[in-house]
Amino acid sequence: MATITTSYNRRSFLKVSALSGGGFLLGFSMLAGFKPAEAAKLPADWNELNGYIKITSDNVIKIMSPNPEGGQGVKTSMPMIVAEELDVEWKSIVVEQAGLDTKHFTRQFIGGSQAIRQGWKSLRTAGATARQMLREAAAKQWQVAVEEITTEAGKLYHKASGKSATYGEMALEATKIPIPQEVKLKDSKAFKLIGTSQKNIDGLKIVTGKPLFGIDYQREGMLIAMIVHPPAFGLKFKSFDASSIKKMPGIKDAFPIKIFRDDYEKQFFDTTTFGEVVAIVGNTTWEVMQAKKAIKIEWETFEGYTQNRNMLGRKLTEKIPAGLESTEEHSAKMIAMQGKEATLRRKDGDPETAFKNAAKVIERTYTGPFLAHNCMEPMNFFAYVTEEKAELVGGLQKPEFTEQALSARLGMPLEKIDIQMTRLGGGFGRRSYAHWLIEAALISQEMKAPIKLIYTREDDMTAGIYRSTYSATYRAALDANNNLIAFHVKAGGIPESPLYANRFPAGAVDNYLAEDWTIDSNITIGSFRAPRSNFIAAAEQSFLDEVAEAAGKDPITFRLELLKRAKENPVGKDNDYDPTRFAGVLELVREKSGWEQLKSKRSLGVSAYFCHDSYVAHVLDLEMKSSEPIIKNVWCAIDCGIVVNPEAAKNMAEGGIVDGIGTALFGNMTFTKGVPDSNNFNKYRMIRHKEAPKNIEVYFVENNIDPTGMGEPAYPPVFGALANALYKATGKRFYSQPFQTDLGKM
Repeated sequence: MATITTSYNRRSFLKVSALSGGGFLLGFSMLAGFKPAEAAKLPADWNELNGYIKITSDNVIKIMSPNPEGGQGVKTSMPMIVAEELDVEWKSIVVEQAGLDTKHFTRQFIGGSQAIRQGWKSLRTAGATARQMLREAAAKQWQVAVEEITTEAGKLYHKASGKSATYGEMALEATKIPIPQEVKLKDSKAFKLIGTSQKNIDGLKIVTGKPLFGIDYQREGMLIAMIVHPPAFGLKFKSFDASSIKKMPGIKDAFPIKIFRDDYEKQFFDTTTFGEVVAIVGNTTWEVMQAKKAIKIEWETFEGYTQNRNMLGRKLTEKIPAGLESTEEHSAKMIAMQGKEATLRRKDGDPETAFKNAAKVIERTYTGPFLAHNCMEPMNFFAYVTEEKAELVGGLQKPEFTEQALSARLGMPLEKIDIQMTRLGGGFGRRSYAHWLIEAALISQEMKAPIKLIYTREDDMTAGIYRSTYSATYRAALDANNNLIAFHVKAGGIPESPLYANRFPAGAVDNYLAEDWTIDSNITIGSFRAPRSNFIAAAEQSFLDEVAEAAGKDPITFRLELLKRAKENPVGKDNDYDPTRFAGVLELVREKSGWEQLKSKRSLGVSAYFCHDSYVAHVLDLEMKSSEPIIKNVWCAIDCGIVVNPEAAKNMAEGGIVDGIGTALFGNMTFTKGVPDSNNFNKYRMIRHKEAPKNIEVYFVENNIDPTGMGEPAYPPVFGALANALYKATGKRFYSQPFQTDLGKM
């Protein structure tokens, strides 16, 4: 049992853990234990113990879920953590999505698979603090020592006197108790709820089509808005003629909007491709879509420019070049960079001499294309901006940061802006860059009316915020005894590098060299599920398999030998992984997959990677039929510390595996003179049901380590496992994504 400091006064506690419970989204709440029809019967006299917890005198307990829900399950797992320390039964609570509250909450966003990891302590503290206040209220009323008060399933007991009370009966008195400066948290061995599988709190509403998403939101008098952006990267708005479309049925207006002011210093997530777009507003979606097709707009090329960015305190200047870029040009530039000097990121030992004296050198280059996010729910947001306030409703990943950008653009103080969060129909980084929220607000401000801005699929797929295109060249040196004596990675991309210089196998090789490079581009990129790791893991793990083969070693044994070296006699001081935990997932997946028994009989591929503070290993089993891979099994081992909700965690792993396989096989965005070559799913290939694995088994390493990342870590290593299994099945190595390009040539 740990003792944790909650605060030094009530205000400091609330600043860390509290959330105001606005009623605007009450209709979106879902009951954990009650039937949905009973929601309307709930009493209104909530006693707020802290921002997370409200209790009625009838012992109805509401727990607020603070972070956006994008399918990763935090709306279920975060309240579970609070409920565990509060000591209540899951079936007896109500869960409600909280609105944005920047005054009382920190890190109220999703990204980097950090929601549970960073909320673990504050969520537990909120539950434990409320429980302690209830105990103190009971002790005061019963005139006994607080140490004699116990709790179980939402009730308070004084066993010596036989007295008991529900939390609801003590809730009002508990609100009068000062916030305790310290509370005791449960030992993980005493958990009753954490570690048990609970169904998605919104599951019933999702499968019955209830309005949970921003695209569902309606308001009386609401107009529909869409935008038109330049058709190519490298172009900007020049002029337009709206006279013809204003005569079309249902069209209210059309006008250009400038998303950010010229003097605005962009922050980390203030990324947008086109700074000025044309808005079209009308009565219905269909009418606005017809106007989009008919409007006449002139575009012009822009000159190269620089822009200053404040990346969470780190100032930098970005170069945005002029020109209409093409994939053929990108490929030539990346090939040229392989022979040029790069920036040194890490050097251990004397790799130059080791390569010179090596008995064998293996060198391979891997490439990956630009990728579009393709969230199932198109980008959208509701906005109603008046002189007094701004109301916004929709799904986004970083509401706190977006609110700050909106405040600067509207010249409106934060306290006059109300952002209510709906469930996200997919995020994966795309909804971190919520410039469409600002667009919606500017359109509403111009129209003096409530509007909902909707991106078409074509708008979203051609407007940027892609994953960067990457290249990585690896070299490995073996001595006469086939021992790995040197390792060199030189990686780069347009416009960012995928390199993580201090990750495995750094620390496991005496002579190690890591370098990188970048090429500027006006094609806008941003976070994409497991940023950078999603490419570099595939390249690294494919290369390690080839090195293991050259050394005459089993690929799992080869990796474990390197990890043993990193544990017992590590090279360097900045290795950012734990070799024991890394080896643990490899050993677990080797056991669960039956690797030793199947590797000579089946086409198995293995891969393991560390990212987002977690460790994942996959073994993938496939067979080829008419040049098409049939993926029969994927075994997955994960070390992400304590698993709050195992069923949800398995769902995330399974989703990451399927998503990764689809991206590795088919994901590809190319450009011709600045124009994206794909603008919808008829050209941008996604994985289909029949191409998904027939069976996925997920296993978790059991330990008492605090939770680490879960939403993204299962994604990067599946690329390499697939590539290595394809080699076993076809005898051909796969160096460029998407793999389907080479499979189609076989």
